[in-house]
Amino acid sequence: MDNYSNPSEDKQTTVADTNYQRYVRARDHGHDEFLKMRIKSKDYYVGNQWEKEVRAKLEAEGRPALTINKVLSTVNVLLGEQLARRATFQAKVRKDSSNEQAQVVTKTLMQIAETNDFDNVESEVFRDGLMGGRGYFDVRVNFTDNVNGEVEINHQAPEEVLLSPDDSTYDPAKWREVFTSSWLSLDEIENMYGKRSMTKVKDVVANDRHFTDDSIVFEPESDTFGGQERRYDRDGLDPSEHKDIRAVRVISRQWRKMKMCRFFVDPHTGDMREIPNNWGKAKIKMVMEIYNLYTIDKVKSAIRWTTTADHVVLKDEWSPYRSFTIIPYFCYWVPGRPFGVVENLMSPQDQLNKVTSQELHIVNSTANSGWVYEDGSIMNHTDDEMAQNGSKTGLILTYKKGSLPPEKIQPNQIPQGLDRVSMVTANNIKEISGVSDSLLGQDKAEVSGVAINEKKVQGQVQIQVPLDHLARTRKLLGHKLLELVQDFYTDERVMYITDSAGLGEPREKLTLNSVTPEGAVVNDLKVGSYDIVIGSQPARDAFRDSQFAELLEMRSAGVTIPSYRVVQNSHLAQKDEIAEETRELEGLGQQTPEQQQIAQLQMQAAMQQMQLELQKMSAEIQKISSETVLNKVKAQDLANSDQMEAMQMQVDMAKEQEGNELRRDLATMSAVSTLEKQVLSTKGGIALEKAKADFAPPPQKTNPPKKPKKNKEGK
Repeated sequence: MDNYSNPSEDKQTTVADTNYQRYVRARDHGHDEFLKMRIKSKDYYVGNQWEKEVRAKLEAEGRPALTINKVLSTVNVLLGEQLARRATFQAKVRKDSSNEQAQVVTKTLMQIAETNDFDNVESEVFRDGLMGGRGYFDVRVNFTDNVNGEVEINHQAPEEVLLSPDDSTYDPAKWREVFTSSWLSLDEIENMYGKRSMTKVKDVVANDRHFTDDSIVFEPESDTFGGQERRYDRDGLDPSEHKDIRAVRVISRQWRKMKMCRFFVDPHTGDMREIPNNWGKAKIKMVMEIYNLYTIDKVKSAIRWTTTADHVVLKDEWSPYRSFTIIPYFCYWVPGRPFGVVENLMSPQDQLNKVTSQELHIVNSTANSGWVYEDGSIMNHTDDEMAQNGSKTGLILTYKKGSLPPEKIQPNQIPQGLDRVSMVTANNIKEISGVSDSLLGQDKAEVSGVAINEKKVQGQVQIQVPLDHLARTRKLLGHKLLELVQDFYTDERVMYITDSAGLGEPREKLTLNSVTPEGAVVNDLKVGSYDIVIGSQPARDAFRDSQFAELLEMRSAGVTIPSYRVVQNSHLAQKDEIAEETRELEGLGQQTPEQQQIAQLQMQAAMQQMQLELQKMSAEIQKISSETVLNKVKAQDLANSDQMEAMQMQVDMAKEQEGNELRRDLATMSAVSTLEKQVLSTKGGIALEKAKADFAPPPQKTNPPKKPKKNKEGK
């Protein structure tokens, strides 16, 4: 019996306190440092790269504080590489299944990805990984719109995910625990966990038994008629009114705990598979009978899911999933220390900003260096006017006769090599990130195309690490999707597979777990073991362009490709209608019953003609065979008279036999070719007759000819 199934109030308090202390430990051992770097990385990406105190001091001194944001372009190149490599999931048979079943699983996974707008969700996770080193998917089953549940893929903010300080691996299957922390209002808590839980939270706050400010956030007190600091008469007001709660920290902890679990066992192979927690006795019994399995109980590490709000336990039960719902993406990975692209670009970016700002300051100082003149010698400007207008173009100065002419102060010369410092700093950013001029599209005009392509290939090798880790995350995600599909997609349901590549293919209807009258289950996803293969394809528009170009090249090379296939891969506004019309004109469309009957009759006539041709050829072959036998007899008669002539005749006879066989083969091929032409002609004739029928003018009504009139004589 599980001790957590119905805990007492004291037990709930202990569970909540333990949950909070585990959260505090994870927060203080790594997560706070990550949050600081995460915030700083986002600031550098958006261009907020100067510290407020430094910027304020420079502005007070009249010195520039430039931001030359190289981080933005560098990160965008990597984001573009991810956008050009969209993920595809494919299931491969491992055992106890077939290739057809694997195709059904593949279609199901791709439909889930399409429904959840996976491309955009992945882009958000990848961007988080570049700016801070950590990005997260949250994958679970949502029962809001479907009573049987639908797999849901969401982007989880890295600020809300806390990793255990005891873990150091990439794979969540080897984690001990993982936290998600979010701020929820009282209304949200009531909506998700019930009014009773919300009332408990308010009671904890009203009696000042809550944790620190990291657990409860209050509304800021404002000026009221009762004064800035409101006083409450606790005897006259409801306790819940003493504090205005804006948000409560809700801590959700998924952690591993040993548990007695039930497994299906195959008596032939001995393979075991854990029975999902959400399966009832009737479903377990049905699966045992259909697949001839039995069950055993075994102690196993399972997932415990504890959710608390301060001292209140909102949920504490066994997770319905076999693994954590959090799937990580780490941009650069050192065991226990993930980091992103922006972190190592901060120092060279700061140097670039400071050097560039100093160059501009020197240029400004050169233009506003000031003047030296005798006191009172300037006649048309005061000292204040000289300070304001002394650096303006076209300045005219009039000085007294006999006094020294005014002299402009010579500014300090720009230090030699200062301009090269900024160039070296910009190159450092490219070398550290691996994003070269070729990837940025900034190669010089004199660089050859071959050299540019080679540099692009080399640059892609340098940025391959973040993309390789993305492929690793995709594989973890694919296995998680397969787990949820096999555990929750167990009832009959209908799915519509969309054309993810945008090639104009119609939507495909797919029925899962349908039971035949004989009791067999068609497209059963519960059975079978699969490997998940991750592929990639270009973005939809680029993929369609490449397909269209390849189709044209293949047709030019002589490959027989229907024209409607070319139209389907084009960018025409009404390509579906045009493709269907093209298919009809080529005789490849859906035929009417009348057209099918005509085609059948023409096919029968063609077959009869071919039989006549074959009979005629058979007679010719028999004639040739008779002549061959006669020649053999003649050769035998001549053998006694002259051996040399007999040998020569045998050689001639062999050549003639080979010629006869060759003519026979050619005749057979000609008959088959004639049949194929007649079949094609039949299809073309059907299409032509249809076109004539569609465009033929309506029949005109004709009057019968008039009879000639008879004269008086009756003629």
